[in-house]
Amino acid sequence: MKALDIAVVGAGIGGLAAASLLAQDGHRVHLIERFDVPRPIGSGLVIQPVGLAVLDALGPGDMVRNLGAPLARMIGHSGRALALDVDYARGSPGTAIHRASLFHVLWHNAQSAGVTIVTSSQVTSASSQAGKHRLHRVGQSPLGPYDLIVDASGAGSLLSPLQARPLPFGAIWGQVPWPKGTVLPTDQLTQRYQAARRMAGVLPIGRLPDDPTPRAAIFWSLPAKQLATWHQSSFDDWRADAAAFWPEFAPFIAQLTDAAQMTCARYGHGSLRKPYGEGIAFIGDSAHRASPQLGQGANMALLDAAALCVALRMQSHVDLALPHYAQMRRRHRWCYQSLSAAFTPMYQSDSRLLPILRDHVLGPIARLWPMRAILTQLVSGTLVRPLRGIQLDDFVSSREQDT
Repeated sequence: MKALDIAVVGAGIGGLAAASLLAQDGHRVHLIERFDVPRPIGSGLVIQPVGLAVLDALGPGDMVRNLGAPLARMIGHSGRALALDVDYARGSPGTAIHRASLFHVLWHNAQSAGVTIVTSSQVTSASSQAGKHRLHRVGQSPLGPYDLIVDASGAGSLLSPLQARPLPFGAIWGQVPWPKGTVLPTDQLTQRYQAARRMAGVLPIGRLPDDPTPRAAIFWSLPAKQLATWHQSSFDDWRADAAAFWPEFAPFIAQLTDAAQMTCARYGHGSLRKPYGEGIAFIGDSAHRASPQLGQGANMALLDAAALCVALRMQSHVDLALPHYAQMRRRHRWCYQSLSAAFTPMYQSDSRLLPILRDHVLGPIARLWPMRAILTQLVSGTLVRPLRGIQLDDFVSSREQDT
């Protein structure tokens, strides 16, 4: 395909990755961001092996690994019951990383790839005429014309038609230095549950680019209806309650002094049947949303970016490439959306039966072969082929050869 004029809306993980991949392929790319100075939101996340493969194809995979923390295991207890125990394949761990560190790497990679970055632009809509497409902004002239618009503006997208179903539980997130003397391992996600009404977790997330101090992301599950008002309660009372619930949590939350150090996260579930329109492709949370229980959010966005790049390479026209992009991601996306919908109520809900099933049936079965191997593939993102019609390794090697 000839070089295209492409606008990518949103400088999140998916948007930055898509902009860099497309610019590396010779397209003229504008990255449109509403903030004056783009910045990450949140504390930490997990890049699974499939996401790391996309970052390797992009270039900065090793930089991400160096800043992040290798993740070998995910484990969670409900009282004395081992409710979650998933290992990664030997030699193929996940990488848990601070969002600021990942943003730092992807932001500089986009600049190095020649992406033109346009900030302070709140995109409200798009229009099309004679095969060309424009973006309309608040209080500014339109941008364009473009051959293709990529909507990577996330759950708050004003371009996507997706109407996600709000989930009844969310969480508060924070990040702190990893405390000395804690018994929690530095290579695993550790969680503690009380039925499905309470959940606390600790995730090692490596370090910041300018600070060698190891850090941790911490989270606490809350009903969505409480998220707007939880900070109005006594913060000391919350810390005392959380420490009593899980004593190993105490050294982490003891470093917090104010509710403002925690960020509220609300979750939704839904997916666009057709993640594209006339001259526009939807990727990441603009195309599909789910709870974070399977740790796949960032990886889905990275895989969407990779699939769009491959589709534009393989097809002669944008109108052919967009359905190809959707087809490449349909099976993998459907699989993980369905599993997320099935598993989430076992960890975040008011159900009394599902946690019992989780602790006393699914938990023990999950430790047996072949279920243990299946769960390893599930968290790694490889339970089904991520990109239909192409091996992910082939995508990585083809990018490396081009470089």
